[in-house]
Amino acid sequence: MASFTSSKINRLLKIWPSGTVAVLSWLEKHGVYQQLVHEYEKTSWVRRVGRGAYAKAGDKVEWTGGLYAIQEHMGLSIHAGGKTALQMQGYAHFLPMGRGTWISLFGSPGVKLPMWFKQYRWGSKIRYTTTNLFPPEVDKGLTRNDMGPCAVTVSTPERAIMEVLYGVPGQESYEEAKLLMEGLTTLRPRLVQALLEDCASVKVKRLFMVVAESCQHAWVKRVDVSKVNFGKGKRMLVKGGRFDPKYNITVPHEETARSARRGQT
Repeated sequence: MASFTSSKINRLLKIWPSGTVAVLSWLEKHGVYQQLVHEYEKTSWVRRVGRGAYAKAGDKVEWTGGLYAIQEHMGLSIHAGGKTALQMQGYAHFLPMGRGTWISLFGSPGVKLPMWFKQYRWGSKIRYTTTNLFPPEVDKGLTRNDMGPCAVTVSTPERAIMEVLYGVPGQESYEEAKLLMEGLTTLRPRLVQALLEDCASVKVKRLFMVVAESCQHAWVKRVDVSKVNFGKGKRMLVKGGRFDPKYNITVPHEETARSARRGQT
């Protein structure tokens, strides 16, 4: 029995990517049922991350390893987005990373973040946003980010900056969003076009174009705004700000944005 258990755990460890969480349903799929998992806990082969979630003993598991299990084992449509996705792809060098920073995850309404993920101490604060910003069946603007032993689904820069703008002004600042946009010199206009046409938020679409045009990136000229539904009526991001007549939205004055940029340098 001992040799059988040992050979089974050895096979399991070979297909279990380092630094990732394994949930019970995935373990059972590979013949390791709950009673056997408890035996592996007693013999220090695995350790519990939360209810129904485990890590290899001695393995350092970060939030990306937990997200891997959410996506690959549980099949939930939750991805890293916003500033987090931009940071992961090297587009936000001026933003702090590491322990204590916010991790932005996005999912569709009704998709809940697993309790074991919410309760585990990742060393970073998790902000999970459920939104209809894009239709749930639309996977445009999502890509796989290689983490070494595994890969996780994250927003492309084109989608990520729209997710940042979705959080303005409540969770994100207009000034920081503009700083991020200034660094996005190589966005793909076809993908930008498709995302703008699919985006359900009038505020995000208007704000995206105001900020993008102010940055004067070459790709902006290739976006056909006549195909984008910008809605009707006026929108106000801040009181007493600058009204943009083209997109009917009031945004902070340029002086405010420049002060924020000086503060970052």
